[in-house]
Amino acid sequence: MIKHTITKLTISVIVAGAVLSGCTNANATNSNAKKVEAKPMLEAEDIGLRKASVYDDSSVADVTQYSEDAAGTSTRFKRAFQDAPPMIPHDTEGMMEITRDDNQCITCHMPDVAESMGATPLPSSHFMSFRPLHKLVDGEKFIKTVDEMNNEVKIQKLEDLSAARFNCVQCHAPQSQGDAPINVFEPDFIDKDGTQKSNWTGDRLLEGLDTLAN
Repeated sequence: MIKHTITKLTISVIVAGAVLSGCTNANATNSNAKKVEAKPMLEAEDIGLRKASVYDDSSVADVTQYSEDAAGTSTRFKRAFQDAPPMIPHDTEGMMEITRDDNQCITCHMPDVAESMGATPLPSSHFMSFRPLHKLVDGEKFIKTVDEMNNEVKIQKLEDLSAARFNCVQCHAPQSQGDAPINVFEPDFIDKDGTQKSNWTGDRLLEGLDTLAN
């Protein structure tokens, strides 16, 4: 009986010591945490290339020089990297905005007329659908039309220009001729003509894509 009582007392002392030790360590940790000074937040001026407030226009040039060459007469820009959307090298005055009823870009860049117009033809990727296969029910609710266990995206060839590619200026834009920050990026191109031509065509359109190919 006495031995049993002593054993219980011993265990109680050990547990109490552990608890006190834990509290001491926790207090030490909290004490150390208070000594760490929070780093100041970055200001907007420290993040961008301009090093100036986005609300201050004084650091921006008064005139942005875009190309005034007419379409079909301008010199093409080299692509910034492999398969980068090419920049627009010609004047776009009167061509914007693009609407569902008015897209002047495709009058020259559709594959069947591009060569005769001296324009870059739209690549085959622009005539394919990479969108999820959903079905619109009663004009309101979308439901999936593929197996839940599979990827819900299916590659589909289209007869016409994909609606997802219709708004050309989502990816393509005129190039300003004004001063710009020095760019030291040096791209590696897969093909020797990669600076002027897209490589994303043919079998490479599906390369590395885990989809339901049509």
